[in-house]
Amino acid sequence: MPKGMTPPTSELTQPFWDATKEKKLLLQWCKPCNQVVHYPREACPKCLGFDLEWRESSGEGEIYAVSVQARAPEPYAVALVDLREGARMMTNIVGVDDLYAVKVGAQVRVAWEQLDDGRNLPLFEPTS
Repeated sequence: MPKGMTPPTSELTQPFWDATKEKKLLLQWCKPCNQVVHYPREACPKCLGFDLEWRESSGEGEIYAVSVQARAPEPYAVALVDLREGARMMTNIVGVDDLYAVKVGAQVRVAWEQLDDGRNLPLFEPTS
């Protein structure tokens, strides 16, 4: 995310963003069908139920796809990460010296970037 850019919030996403102040990664879950719902929504995409709750994620996952954006003013790696709980999340990969060494299948865990408003942006870093 470009420096100085602050992600917007909404009534629906407020619990997610509030938890990031404590560096907790929350995922929305459908209580009737026990399915993870990510990105946050008002109804479960599987059963169309409205009984949703927030649960803390382990913050661990595996890279499903990755692309290095080399032409950006500051190169970065953007990835789809499959979280242990079953959600797929788009994110940046940080904490690596060589962005081109980031590979599909690599194990990652959540890392945090402080935002100006007290929230933290969830990013991911390799576990080894």
